[in-house]
Amino acid sequence: MLYAPAETTPVVGLRREIDRLLQGTSGSRPNGRSEWTPPVDIRETEHELTFAVELPGIKPEDVEVTAQDGVLMIRGERSDEGEEGRYHLVERNVGPFMRHFHLPQGVDTDKIDANFEHGMLHVRIQKAALPQPKKIRIRVGTHAGSPARQGNGRGESRQESPKKLAGAHQSK
Repeated sequence: MLYAPAETTPVVGLRREIDRLLQGTSGSRPNGRSEWTPPVDIRETEHELTFAVELPGIKPEDVEVTAQDGVLMIRGERSDEGEEGRYHLVERNVGPFMRHFHLPQGVDTDKIDANFEHGMLHVRIQKAALPQPKKIRIRVGTHAGSPARQGNGRGESRQESPKKLAGAHQSK
């Protein structure tokens, strides 16, 4: 039998053909399985980053999400175990996958939430509250805690003692 692949756009067909050609080279594993890359959409709002990963046919327990040193890692495996018979066309990827993303500054890796529903993995990462600049009040007048002094140019103070000043007034 001859089956024509159902492609929605020429680009999708070209990508699948390139993936198929490359599977026999660098991505091949000893057991005949190859690594593949699930598509991901990344959306940013004012409060969070959201990663939507397409993982149809994969069980949630076969997926692992980790964050370490500013890198979000999503890995897992799609198995074809239990499916018997002769295939005429295979377009679905089987085997392990891994995606990693360098997270930007200002996200709170302690507040990561992952939800798996209808073959979609949604990972939400809250943005951290960024420190706001502190406004410093500027006072007018002398330096706080020290009286105004006049210098004589040699680093010495010219401030007269109260006794000297009182004696000067008496002698006049």
